[in-house]
Amino acid sequence: MNLKRPPWAQTIRFRLTVGYSAALIALSALLLGGVYVALSQILEPKPLDQIEVQKYWKDAHGEFHLKPGQVIQAAELSSVQSAVNYQTLQTLRNYSVAGMGVLFLVSLGTGWWLSGRVLRPVRRITATAQEISATDLSRRIALEGPRDELRNLADTVDGMLGRLETAFLTQRQLVDDASHELRNPLAVIQANVDAVLAHDDTPPDDRAQATAIVGRAIQRMTRLVEDLLASARRSSPAFVDADVDLATIAGEAAEEYELLAADRELHVVRRLSPGPIAAGDASALRRAVDNLLSNAVRLARGGSELVLAVGSRNGWAWIAVRDEGPGIAPDDADRVFDRFYRAGQQQPPATVASTGQRRAGLGLAIVRQIAESHGGTVTLHSELGIGTTFVIWLPERSLTSTTRRSPTPPEEDPLGPRH
Repeated sequence: MNLKRPPWAQTIRFRLTVGYSAALIALSALLLGGVYVALSQILEPKPLDQIEVQKYWKDAHGEFHLKPGQVIQAAELSSVQSAVNYQTLQTLRNYSVAGMGVLFLVSLGTGWWLSGRVLRPVRRITATAQEISATDLSRRIALEGPRDELRNLADTVDGMLGRLETAFLTQRQLVDDASHELRNPLAVIQANVDAVLAHDDTPPDDRAQATAIVGRAIQRMTRLVEDLLASARRSSPAFVDADVDLATIAGEAAEEYELLAADRELHVVRRLSPGPIAAGDASALRRAVDNLLSNAVRLARGGSELVLAVGSRNGWAWIAVRDEGPGIAPDDADRVFDRFYRAGQQQPPATVASTGQRRAGLGLAIVRQIAESHGGTVTLHSELGIGTTFVIWLPERSLTSTTRRSPTPPEEDPLGPRH
């Protein structure tokens, strides 16, 4: 039959109290028991061995006479000493048992108090954790006192809460931005369907124009969904990195974008030096190159030159995409890699065109994520009105015995200055 224990008897504090008290009593019993056994071996205690002796009396002449019917109890001196030792040990045993009983009760109270003080930080951690919800991760334990194990635990939990808060805020911002970006093409599709495509008497030219507009809106949504999938897929630990020939993936990307570039009369120049090898995920790196080429083809000035190059320097392999587009303002250089950030979005409308407004989305954010997940980085070199160069730097796998990798990638543009 299982008896349900009260809640206080199921706590760590109760178990610690009982454990401390049991350990104390066990040590006390062992100590007193050892003393008792040692004394019993040394003193050889025995109960008093009494004998009956007839009682005599002495007359005036010094003669002894027996008193008939009168006896006394007597014992040898050694027997008396043993009996005293025996009685002393008995008294020691009784007082020890009583003392351990009192000590057990006192130890319970003392252990309950001490365990309460020891577990006070744990109760604080528990209370803070109970107050935290998925919508408010700003609370922290902020435990003070000596830097012991509980302080380290509290600091670790605070650090975990900080990371969770950052992750939740990033996720929430991503969902909000993605929802905002999807709302516009959906509105365009809905408007064209309601105004043009849903009516049978719509002229063919208007229907064709509405179909083209809906197609472009669907393409925008498709690119955004693909970017979201690529971002989530690269964050997964399911990839196995392998040796990747950067010249090969850059050449494949250039072939696919040549037709798009030709539509805008862009001349694609390839500078694909053979040899640079990086360890990573080929499909992810190809995605990064595609995103850079997509931006370059869309923003480059019609009839200009677009350069795609591959090389290595100081132990770092690189892929560079250069366009002759509107360029990026220095204030926007760091923020263009943020999710859904649009260059010039905080500037007056009159200045937006001069900074080169790039498509709001995840393209450049994914490029940075892919580069950093491969142990590298992405940099840009831009001049307003002249153009921009994006460079993906990756640790080179094909190092020679005479080549050492610098701690950080070179800061200069590997394609050199513009002429």
